[in-house]
Amino acid sequence: MDLSVWITYLVATVILSVSPGPGVFSSLAAGLNHGFRRGLWNAVGMQVANFTLMAFVSVGLGALLLASEALFEAVKWGGVAYLVYLGIATWRSPPHRFDARADLPRGRDSREVFRKGFLVNITNPKGIIFYAAVLPQFIDVARPQFLQYAILGVTTLVVDLVVMAGYIGLAARVLAVLKDASHLRWVNRILGGAFVAAGLALAAFRRGHAVAAP
Repeated sequence: MDLSVWITYLVATVILSVSPGPGVFSSLAAGLNHGFRRGLWNAVGMQVANFTLMAFVSVGLGALLLASEALFEAVKWGGVAYLVYLGIATWRSPPHRFDARADLPRGRDSREVFRKGFLVNITNPKGIIFYAAVLPQFIDVARPQFLQYAILGVTTLVVDLVVMAGYIGLAARVLAVLKDASHLRWVNRILGGAFVAAGLALAAFRRGHAVAAP
């Protein structure tokens, strides 16, 4: 793989990871509600979902999803429902004052944070489209492909993990500063509204537009 191709992919991946979306909102919510250390499980869950999507694509399930309107719609509306659910739950959740204990790992909470991050990414059909239709455009078919896919896959996971960890850390810092319950309540409402907006945006998402895009 040429270095210029990898750098182009790296820049594109950074831009996609930094751009506001369900993953970013989930990371902010995790940092605000659980602190940095436990909130990191949200980012880990996202990367496990990304790896799962890559595995699906590698065995041909990604192509099946792109070819089947019914399967694509099922995944999409599952994602819409989950994002709207997260939005309502976040909007209605009571404000959490920052407490040093929030940064201590606890098994049950950590599993819940991990699960939320995983479900946010695994139910987003844009991930399947990215891995099935966009990522292959960076592959040189004249060279061994496994190593190229491995390099791009690891690049995606590392970049997204670092970016999401940054958002989690930022949100945890904000939580440490905010003491007033009314301010924290408004943060929850803003994040809840963002989740719902992301769900509505996904509802309007059309498979054909994404597949046709360069």
